[in-house]
Amino acid sequence: MANGKAFKGEEGAKKPRGSIGVLFFLWIASLALRRTPASDRAESDHRYEASRRKNVAQLPKFPNGLFRRHKTAWRERAAARILYLEQQADRERCRAVKDQAEQCQRERTLEGVARQLEEAGSAISAPRRLFSGAAALERTWANARATDVMLLMLCSNEELIGRSADVLSCVKQHLRPGNPLRVKVEIVAERMGAKGPRPGDRGLLVHALEASYDALDAEYGRVRSLSVILRIATFFVLLGAGGLAAWGWYCPDSLNMCFLPEGKPFAACPSGEVPREPEKVPSDYAQRVDVLVTEAAGLAGAALTVIASLRRIQGTATPYMLPLSAALLKFPTGALTAFIGVLLIRGAFIPGLSDLDSSPQIVAWAVIFGAAQHLVTRFVDARARETLSDVGRPPTGPEPDGAEPSKL
Repeated sequence: MANGKAFKGEEGAKKPRGSIGVLFFLWIASLALRRTPASDRAESDHRYEASRRKNVAQLPKFPNGLFRRHKTAWRERAAARILYLEQQADRERCRAVKDQAEQCQRERTLEGVARQLEEAGSAISAPRRLFSGAAALERTWANARATDVMLLMLCSNEELIGRSADVLSCVKQHLRPGNPLRVKVEIVAERMGAKGPRPGDRGLLVHALEASYDALDAEYGRVRSLSVILRIATFFVLLGAGGLAAWGWYCPDSLNMCFLPEGKPFAACPSGEVPREPEKVPSDYAQRVDVLVTEAAGLAGAALTVIASLRRIQGTATPYMLPLSAALLKFPTGALTAFIGVLLIRGAFIPGLSDLDSSPQIVAWAVIFGAAQHLVTRFVDARARETLSDVGRPPTGPEPDGAEPSKL
């Protein structure tokens, strides 16, 4: 070859680094160009204004690509639900009534439906920010359920008979068996199938569906609250474990985790054996990484319990990942229990374990203490399973006020 330098290893190694740098720069530039300007976001995510429509009952016209900006599963599902509700409302808008007062009420209700759908659509298409997913989720499904309730007000009597079964199923899932509203809906749904609706039946079904949705929101609220509590607890436990590791790094002698076995020419520390010296005191043998090694071993023990608990874990239809929040709590808790366990052995608190002979023995006990965190977190797992099982299952107890179910 005329130019042999082009095939030298040193220059050939420089070219991939330059290519990676160029590709990284192009990736950053593409992300910057793909960001929607603030003015465009303001137009696409505008709030409801009645003056934007010539007909107050006209459904909102969503911008092109409104339902293609998101990638999360719940947003895709919510987008499909919004489109379905929009079609149902469009069908109701085409159906007119002769009574002018009733027609006016229908237009006002359809105007509310349009506003609810617009709010739900803007919620799922809004730019995603940190810790904003739960708020967008609640905003989306609250407006979608409100739209479903308002469409029940507008449907025809024939469709009302068909929807009575759906309302009854939803009521049975979320209201107590002795709830007066549930008892009335059961009677009305059974009668409507044979004799048709009576005056007042529509209002009863609307109130029952609204009450069942409120109960569903309360069930989801308990799941969300417990998930947030577990995440906050995980953060503070992780903060405590990290603080202990930093303390042991900067002041290793104050958190001495080394043992002086009898008849051994070394001091056994979690990070390794250190030769003994006559002029040193026990705290002088402590190493900077002792606490970190102990917590890492406890983290490994906690990981084993998490893997073992996966055989009992079940999927959930709730939008909040409560099982994941409960599993994440085990990791920093395992690191903390490993540190506390080895420290208790170091202080001769556990009889028969006052002196550990080697570093592998210390690490092994740290793994055991890390796995022992399950004795504490199993109560959290039980509470999470109980909370998830309550979603979609009505309470079996009596009404709080002890009210007797009324009859029609």
